[in-house]
Amino acid sequence: MKSTAYSIKAGVFKAKCLDLMDQVNEKQISITITKHGKAVARLVPVEETPTDSFGCLKDRITVHTDITKPIDDEWEVNQ
Repeated sequence: MKSTAYSIKAGVFKAKCLDLMDQVNEKQISITITKHGKAVARLVPVEETPTDSFGCLKDRITVHTDITKPIDDEWEVNQ
């Protein structure tokens, strides 16, 4: 996401809400909404995330050993 951001008064946001949502999506910007000069909300673009958890970590994890090989550690239960 780009770091471009600006502030807008709540009344202006209310009048231009749908147009501003389109701008945020298309330009990948964020808008801070203010009331009486204080920030009260921020409109930001949605970051796309995988909808399925299966495979979402593909190419992010590296396995350095055989994960199917039994380990040689003794468990308390076996003693």
